[in-house]
Amino acid sequence: MSAKNQPISATLFTRVAALIETARQKVAAAVNTTMVYTYFEIGRMIVEEEQHGENRAAYGTRLIKELAARLTEKFGNGFSDSNLKLMRRFYLVYAEAAQEPERIPSPRISEKETAAIGQSLITQSQNFVLPWTHYLILMRIDNPLERRFYEIEAVENQWSVRTLSRQYHSSLYERLALSRDKAAVKKLACKGQTINHPHDLLKNSLVLEFLGMDEQSAYSESDLEQAIISKLQAFLLELGKGFLFESRQKRFTFDNDHFFVDLVFYNRLLQCYVLIDLKTEKLTHQDIGQMQMYVNYYDRHVKLDHEKPTVGILLCKKKNDLLVRLTLPKDANIYASEYNLYLPDKALLKRKLAEWTEEFENTKELSHAR
Repeated sequence: MSAKNQPISATLFTRVAALIETARQKVAAAVNTTMVYTYFEIGRMIVEEEQHGENRAAYGTRLIKELAARLTEKFGNGFSDSNLKLMRRFYLVYAEAAQEPERIPSPRISEKETAAIGQSLITQSQNFVLPWTHYLILMRIDNPLERRFYEIEAVENQWSVRTLSRQYHSSLYERLALSRDKAAVKKLACKGQTINHPHDLLKNSLVLEFLGMDEQSAYSESDLEQAIISKLQAFLLELGKGFLFESRQKRFTFDNDHFFVDLVFYNRLLQCYVLIDLKTEKLTHQDIGQMQMYVNYYDRHVKLDHEKPTVGILLCKKKNDLLVRLTLPKDANIYASEYNLYLPDKALLKRKLAEWTEEFENTKELSHAR
């Protein structure tokens, strides 16, 4: 067979195809960050121009409409007055955020650099690493700590815009914040969700609206378990970072009695097993004792020497923190967490977080006074 007719190897094709895919991804990322930074600069220019007008409100409205008309005539769609208003808002939000502590200021370009916008924007836009569609959600979050948390999580976990929207509307920040002290809340805004201890896994209720189960209908624990298994990817996302699914209805036996753990996971960040038992009714002390037995079995017969102690989570319709504390020893690695089958009232959670913060501050002041 001549060299001309000799087929190429599968390895060569795979390598070349991978290279092209990588190049396309890099080009798309560069174009995206350039676009986001361009929008930021357009917003800056509009704000600076508005500040020269005597009647800012009226001048700003007329300015944006005229600019939108001329940009649309020259560049086509994408520069409507509504889009220019979004760019203006984007600049105002992130220009203010740049002044906040622990945040690197967003870069700016001079008028001279504007003429050579191509490479300079790509080089300087590294602070804006998410797509524009993500910033459309982020810029609407008024609380800078909450906004920064979602930004960090979206970058680190490579959230799609759909995932970011779902996590925001499920009040992930508030649910995590209500499960932590105030120092840990500030840490959420600086570093996102970090998993160093078993209690870092907890949220103030899990939101399982993606299961599609009617809040009012009667259902069994096996129904809930089956729904979770059928939506396992979404459930893992709701659980948090580092979870790997191992088994459902995991059986173990001693003294000729069989016991079944509803769901078994492994958390690679904590390096430990995480056992979940599902309860569709109010939590009882018998449920807690049963989970303690499950955890003891895993620690004594399944866990390897290098692994951390097993964590038990009772996922229930209604928990009682006092009952959990009275039933378990202080060092127990068992936690109770409520679940909801619908998205929570975000405004209500925000009020609860504000009340919790005020109560925390008052308690701290009283302790200092003593």
